[in-house]
Amino acid sequence: MTAETAPVERVKSRIAAVFGRWSRETTMAEMRADYEAMLAAPAVEAGRPFAIGAMPAEWIIAEGADPGRAILFLHGGGYQIGSVRSHRDLMRRLSRAAGAAVLGIDYRLAPENRFPAAVDDGLAAYRWLLEQGFATGSIALAGDSAGGGLAVAVLLKACAEGLALPAAAALFSPWTDMEASGATYETRAAVDTLTQRDKILLMARAYLGRGGDPRDPLASPIHADLSGLPPMLIHVGDHETILDDSRVFADRARAAGVAVELTIWDRMIHQFQVFAGDIPEAQASIEAAGAFLHGRFAAP
Repeated sequence: MTAETAPVERVKSRIAAVFGRWSRETTMAEMRADYEAMLAAPAVEAGRPFAIGAMPAEWIIAEGADPGRAILFLHGGGYQIGSVRSHRDLMRRLSRAAGAAVLGIDYRLAPENRFPAAVDDGLAAYRWLLEQGFATGSIALAGDSAGGGLAVAVLLKACAEGLALPAAAALFSPWTDMEASGATYETRAAVDTLTQRDKILLMARAYLGRGGDPRDPLASPIHADLSGLPPMLIHVGDHETILDDSRVFADRARAAGVAVELTIWDRMIHQFQVFAGDIPEAQASIEAAGAFLHGRFAAP
């Protein structure tokens, strides 16, 4: 796929300006606020907030979307930053594209809450949907970056606990390898100056904690038994060091019998879908993901 370079470069400059302000003295609270401010679209209408137990959640339902179909969305941010607010624009666009309600959750973040807290929260949200009467054929999972890896972990955990699985999953630049072992951490390093291996490994340590196993399948789904998982769509940019997380995961999922649609978007950066207001390809990716999910929901 081709891409207009200028919008992507403008977005990269914005990201670099934010990340460039961070230092050893920058607090986690400041990083979280900066990340939300960078991604949040002020004109985007808030959804309906509520709580699943003690966990903040929000229903986002675009005009014309079917409230009887639900997409559980898990936001990215390295398991340390990000929120429903930061990803509200992406979730609303996905709701419109898929014709379904989107459930966003503020799962617990590291380092205050280490692995597997986020997995437990994601599974709790999925269980809640089932308890509300949503049929599995009317549920899908989606997520970007860490949220993409988390979506797979929730599927794996649900399977292990004997729960019926949802209809499908859509993953944007999923982080599936806590060891950052992919070759693209070297081959894409020059074009992805914002997401380098050392930063990925630091985030992994913050999430896993001292002594945490980076090969635990619920942290690094590339090491999981993926058999039995529902159909998946994966979109990733060609200018991402984390590209091989998607390619290796897709190969292993296919080998386990999972139906996978993998698209590598030319010149696109990590999490490019969160910049759909600036990058045309991001909106195209969301629309394709929405069509994929819509086509796999069970008939009413």
